[in-house]
Amino acid sequence: MRGVAFGDGRRPARQPMKDAQEKAGLPPGVWMGRGLAALGLTAGETVTERQMELLFGMGRHSGADRRERELLDDGADLETARLATVLGQPIEEIEARKQTPLLALDFVFRPQASLIVLWALGDKKTRRVIERAHERAIAVTLGWLEDEVAETRWSSGRKRAKAPALVVAKWRHFDNRDGFPLLHNHCLIANGVQSPDVSWYALDTVRLLQHVVAAGTLYTLTMTTEVCEKVSQELIDWSYTRLRRSTRCWSASPTSTPRSTGGCPTNAPATDSAGGQRRTPAGRRRPPSRWSSCSRGGAPPRSCASGRRWSTGC
Repeated sequence: MRGVAFGDGRRPARQPMKDAQEKAGLPPGVWMGRGLAALGLTAGETVTERQMELLFGMGRHSGADRRERELLDDGADLETARLATVLGQPIEEIEARKQTPLLALDFVFRPQASLIVLWALGDKKTRRVIERAHERAIAVTLGWLEDEVAETRWSSGRKRAKAPALVVAKWRHFDNRDGFPLLHNHCLIANGVQSPDVSWYALDTVRLLQHVVAAGTLYTLTMTTEVCEKVSQELIDWSYTRLRRSTRCWSASPTSTPRSTGGCPTNAPATDSAGGQRRTPAGRRRPPSRWSSCSRGGAPPRSCASGRRWSTGC
């Protein structure tokens, strides 16, 4: 959880997470997502250190301590009580197969560079508008992921089902590792959702990764539109090019984007509203990305090998 819950620094051993957040000047994390009810949580509730440890560190119910005590009081043995609080497959079974458990995905949302500058140098009203638009864009994007993208899988991927109920812990940061202003949020998505039979299974993380470009486009489109409507005409002119490109890309993509592209479908070129000419989707004009070595079988970079943090900012 280093770099997410209390900034990019290291906290001293045995220092409570709340104290570390206050020292770093960061607000506490909050829960969001439609899957909170299954864990006895509510949207907007503060994320505690013990909840983080249980859910994202052990793969257990966020209220495992209470449930375990209740089972022990009813006469269950310690191991049975512990396994009853595990969400999905126990970590020790995964490690016994010499595999690394993936308990959460870190989605990072940040505004485009022009809005970051405006947020850093603007007055209180402007900063408030940008922060509210940022929060709304995150909520819209996560809602789209729940409605159209998220799936759970079991039986080694042979069985699948829609998973419209994610469990997300959201953390607000105000600067980057170098101390420069950078409004952004880390959204830790728990790699566990309930299937139709109420059992807990893993998310289809590959499908989420394939749609990260479309999610970033939706975030940028939502945020830029709202900020431009509430600030000034000068900002509208400043951000028009970016907004038009995002709109064109999103309008060319159906609500459930193809898995092969994760964004603008390659078989549906967009139309430029200004000139009427067909444009090739941006993804086909870009040079090979840093992920290309993975697809060619080469050694992936560290960020690719971990498979845990993807940025949806622009």
